[in-house]
Order: sequence, then C-alpha cells, then structure tokens
Amino acid sequence: MSLRSAPSRALSLVVPTLFTLALAGCALKSDVDKLNDRVAKLEEAQKSRPAGPVSATPSASPEDEAAASKLMEDVQNALKTNDYPTAKAKLAEMQSKFATTRAGKAAVRMASEVNVVGTDAHPIEVQKWFTKDQGSYANNKVTLVVFWEAWCPHCKEEMPKLPALLEKYKSKGLGIVALTKVTKTATDDMVTQFITDNKIDFPVGKETDQGTMSQAFQVSGIPAAALVKDGKVIWRGHPARLTDDVMTQLLGS
Repeated sequence: MSLRSAPSRALSLVVPTLFTLALAGCALKSDVDKLNDRVAKLEEAQKSRPAGPVSATPSASPEDEAAASKLMEDVQNALKTNDYPTAKAKLAEMQSKFATTRAGKAAVRMASEVNVVGTDAHPIEVQKWFTKDQGSYANNKVTLVVFWEAWCPHCKEEMPKLPALLEKYKSKGLGIVALTKVTKTATDDMVTQFITDNKIDFPVGKETDQGTMSQAFQVSGIPAAALVKDGKVIWRGHPARLTDDVMTQLLGS
C-alpha cells in the first residue's frame, strides 16, 4: 500500500460527509466550518507529497547491490560444481547482510531449495500411480525425483528427455520417479496420454492433495528435480542442469 494514498482516502471520506450534512439541512455552521478547514488541510497535504508511491522499505545502496551480486555469482559457481556447503554459506551471508538488495530477495527462494540438500529424503507419498510400476527409493542406488505438470511448457520439454537419461545411467544405479499434482488445465487423462505419447518408462504418480512431496522438497516452480541416495537428498535443481559432468560427479565414473 502506498503511503501517498492516505490523504486521498481521507479526503474521499470527508467530502461526502460534508455534502450529506448540507443536503440533510442539519449541519451547524461551526460543523461545516470545521469540515471545510479539514478538507483544505488534507488537500494541502496531498499537494505537498512527492509524485509517485513512497516505499516504506529502504532501498539498498549501489555498493550493497554490487556486493550482493558478487555473492550471487559465487553461489552460481558453487552450484555448477555441486559445492553445496559454499553455496549455503554464501546464501546465508547474502540474507544476513544484503536482504534488501535484488540479489538478496532472490536468494530467499534459492536458499529454501539449496538447504534441502543433505536432509533426509521424505518417503514417497502418492495418491495413485499412473503407471504399472510404482516408485521407491529402495529400487535404485540413486533416485531422481522429478516434479512436473502436463500443462507446463518447460515440463513438456524436459520430461521426454528423461527416458534417454535413465537408459544412459541405469547401469550406474539410477532410477526415476515423476510426481504431478494435476493442476490448472491438466487432467488425469492428459497425464496418461503424455506418458504414452512420450514413451515414459519410469513410475509416474499423482501427489496427495496436501502436496506433501512438493513441500518436503521445497518445490515452488516446475519442472524441479532432486537426487536421493542412501536416504539423503544429494542434489536439488532444474532437471536441465543434469549434465553429463553433474551425473558423473554424483553417480561416479
């Protein structure tokens, strides 16, 4: 809410009151004079305010913006090499010192995702399976958990790539479990058709109504993915970031 709008709202309340009293013929001259004086003061206050909305949140200095941008660059470089301890430390520093900067605000969501790494993987919970095979961490050495929706353009781009990824790294113990909430324009039939059309050959499940899995893995945007090994989350990010270098590092040569 803009601070500048306060006089306008007050003025809009006072003027109808003055008009109503006069129309009803019940206003004393002293009452009308008081209201007239109040209107004049409010109008003067409105004129004296600067144009445009006034923010209650102080803006960061150029120096802080530059420092925060440098920290964000460090975070991105750390994530490229899966150096999560460094990424977490840099994100914490950014939120502590530069919370009001553009990078500091962006770091909030990033930190929620990055901090999942190293935690216990939530047990797989679904409302139902769209596929004959049912997903389980126990079936694989490493499980890639993917969150997607049938209406999502980026999901439609990334999901068809996963069967080839699975085929390439299955010998390393990789398995895939895909989870969808079936939101917006999606339907169960659309999900089933997508699985058939794109020859999806790994378990696909419908999340519970509570979206427990999405909450546990801090999914706020899709597509999203996480790698689980020995009951722990070892990687979290966008599935497009699963390059050969990343997969080799996480699964072993």
